Amino acid sequence: MTKQFDILTLFPEAIEPYLQASLLGKASEKKILQIKAHQLRHWAEGRHRQVDDSTFGGGEGMVFKPEPLVAAIESLTQNYQKGRVIY
Repeated sequence: MTKQFDILTLFPEAIEPYLQASLLGKASEKKILQIKAHQLRHWAEGRHRQVDDSTFGGGEGMVFKPEPLVAAIESLTQNYQKGRVIY
C-alpha cells in the first residue's frame, strides 16, 4: 500500500530534488511512498497570488494568510478516505 504525502510550499522546485534523492527517492521508486510538492500560490487569489501578509500589531516578518492554506488543504484532502493534516 502506497502512503501519500502532499507538501505545501512556496518553493516546490527547491525541495523536489531532495524528495527524489536518498531513502525518499528509493521509497518512491518502490511505490512505498508517493510525495508531491505543491505550489501554495495556486490556491491564492489576486493578481500576484499573494500568500503572505503583514503581522498583526506591526513588527518584523510576514505570516501566511489562512485562506490559501485552507483552500489548499481542503482541495488536497477532499478525496482522502483517512488521513492526517500536519501543519
